[in-house]
Amino acid sequence: MIWKPNVTVAAVIEQNGKYLLVEEEPEIGAGLFLNQPAGHLDPGESIIHGAIRETLEETAYTFVPEHLLGIYQWYSRRMDTTYLRFAFCGRVTDHDPERVLDQGILRADWFSIDEIAQAEQRHRSPLVMQCIRDHIAGNRYPLALLTHYDA
Repeated sequence: MIWKPNVTVAAVIEQNGKYLLVEEEPEIGAGLFLNQPAGHLDPGESIIHGAIRETLEETAYTFVPEHLLGIYQWYSRRMDTTYLRFAFCGRVTDHDPERVLDQGILRADWFSIDEIAQAEQRHRSPLVMQCIRDHIAGNRYPLALLTHYDA
């Protein structure tokens, strides 16, 4: 058997001291979780474009990645799955409040650091808080680190 991690992308977006998160129910009956706008990379898609697409689909905001925040590897015992997350930070430009959000996404909203920390038991993964800590710490890497080679 060939082992492959699940490649995901995430957007860490801060505006006026608050972070854009989604409240989601990934599986019926699993409960409500908080997460950054995030999801799986689609076949043939660049990592950066994946973050832009996922943010739009989950929040109805247009995301402009400015920096790579970090690359995170996490093993979920509950899912028996390894995730390789590429997290970006940047800004949002447009918002379409009429846009229908992805299935399983109940809402997108802006949360303070205190609100996020107090809801840590509802985080989709430990990467939610780690990415915010890294953002606060000033971690920023150039997008040029990533090359999408499409022959």
